[in-house]
Amino acid sequence: MEESAAEIKTPLLSNASSSKSKVNDGEENSPVKQVALTVPITDDPSLPVLTFRMWFLGTLSCVVLSFLNQFFWYRTEPLTITAISAQIAVVPLGQFMAAKITKRVFFEGSKWEFTLNPGPFNVKEHVLITIFANSGAGTVYAIHVVTAVKVFYHKNITFFVSLIVVITTQVLGFGWAGIFRKYLVEPAAMWWPANLVQVSLFRQVS
Repeated sequence: MEESAAEIKTPLLSNASSSKSKVNDGEENSPVKQVALTVPITDDPSLPVLTFRMWFLGTLSCVVLSFLNQFFWYRTEPLTITAISAQIAVVPLGQFMAAKITKRVFFEGSKWEFTLNPGPFNVKEHVLITIFANSGAGTVYAIHVVTAVKVFYHKNITFFVSLIVVITTQVLGFGWAGIFRKYLVEPAAMWWPANLVQVSLFRQVS
C-alpha cells in the first residue's frame, strides 16, 4: 500500500506522527507527499546569509538574466534563460569565492566588524542568489506598454517615465505577493510544483 502523507519522513525530520508533523520549533511538515520528501523544515541559524558572495552573485545573476531575457524577447524566436541556469552556475562561483577571497576580519573588535569570507559557501546563500536570479529572469510586463506606445503610437516616452512605469508595476506585483503570503506561501498544505524542482536541486548541489 502506498505510504500515506502522515507516515512520510524527510531526511531532516525524525518523527512524523500526524498529517501535520511538527518539530521542536513548532514548524509543520507538509501533508503533500512530494513536498514532505523534498523540503526540509529544520533550520541551521549558524549559517551566514547576508554575505559579500550572496550580494555579488545575486546582483550579478539578476542583472545578467534580466538583460539577456529582455534583449532576446524582441527576437522572432526569443531565447529564454531560466533561473535554474543561474542556480547551477553560481555553485562553483560561490565555492571559488569561498576558497580565494581573503578571510581577514575588518574593524575587528568594533561593532562594525565584518569579513568578506565567513566560511564555506552554504545553502542559504545559494537560495537567496537564486531568488535574485528568479526576480530578473522573468520579462517585465510593463515593457510591453512602453514598447507598444513607441512602436505603434509613435509617442516619445522619456527614460524616467518608462522607469517609473516599470518600477510601479513590479512593486505592485511584489506587494500583492506579500499581502497574500500567509495564504499562499506559509501554510504547509500549499505547494507549487514548478518551484519544487528548484528546491530539490538545492539539496543536490549545495
